[in-house]
Parts: sequence; C-alpha cells; structure tokens
Amino acid sequence: MSNKKILMITGDFTEDYETMVPFQALMSLGHTVHAVCPDKKSGDTVATAIHDFEGDQTYTEKPGHRFALNATFADIKVEDYDALVIPGGRAPEYLRLNKTVISMVKHFFDTNKPVAAVCHGAQLLAAAGVLEGKKCSAYPACQPEVTLAKGEFMDIPVDQAVTDGNLVTAPAWPAHPAWLAQFYVLLDK
Repeated sequence: MSNKKILMITGDFTEDYETMVPFQALMSLGHTVHAVCPDKKSGDTVATAIHDFEGDQTYTEKPGHRFALNATFADIKVEDYDALVIPGGRAPEYLRLNKTVISMVKHFFDTNKPVAAVCHGAQLLAAAGVLEGKKCSAYPACQPEVTLAKGEFMDIPVDQAVTDGNLVTAPAWPAHPAWLAQFYVLLDK
C-alpha cells in the first residue's frame, strides 16, 4: 500500500475511539493523516467523548481524552489529499453547519476519492448532499438523515461495515476491523 495523504475532519465531542483508532492505524501503515477542526490550528486539542453500549436505549457518554490536532484547518487545500475520514460522535452535528467543511466533503465525492465515515459521520454526509443513491450505514439514530438525503440506510450489525463506490461506512467503533479493512482496499486502488 503506497503512502496516502489523508484528511480527518473532527471537532469537539468527537467519539474518542472513532477518532484516535483510525488516526493511529492509518499512520501505522505509513500514511500521512492530518486531523483538523474549524477555527483551530495545529497543536490545539478537541474534547472527545467515549460512547458505550451498556443496554440502554441509546449509547452512554463519558469524557474521553483530549485529541491533539496536527494541522491547521485554515491551511488545508483539499486537492492535496487522497482520502477523507469522518469520525462520529457529536462533532458532525455542528460540523455540518460549516460551509467550508461541506465544500471539503463534496470535493472528495466530486473527485471520487475514498471516504470513510462512521457513526454520526453520516450527518455530515447528508448535509453535504452526497448520499443520493448510496448505501450508507451509521448509528441507527441517523437513519432519518440518510433516508432524507436519498441514501439507502444499511441496518447492519454494529461490528460490520459497508462499501459503496468510494464510500465506506459503519454504525460505530465496534466495526473498526471491518471498516478500516474496507477503507484500506479503497486506499490501495
């Protein structure tokens, strides 16, 4: 697998595992991963949250680690990147309100570059209008957004992932092995 330059768009209250695990896993394979957040620069941190599945009607949320950004959002030129990663958590809820973020997401679909989104990352994909006709998994509470964006919501087990063209999606962090394995295939094309 050749070294790719990957953009990760994140923000405060991103899901801890869904941010740190792909960030570290992709770097361990020799890829360059730049984690950015609107209005923040390299060295700044974002708060993360740990979402767990403990038998309640939805996930529970606990404070996670501080995640250090390693690139400055304002300096990003999306055309310099080979792929995009969108972690879940609550960050996509507010990231979808940022016009620059929406434009960045659209770029990866317009150029057919690999995109990996997990959990609530589908909210950002829906807001960018890139899901029409695409199979997309997400945290089950995001099904309305996927459906309203004319995507096909894939109700799959929490430890599985689905690929449709340049997009690989998964319901939550327990799918990391399947989600990352499918993303690696897209990166190697």
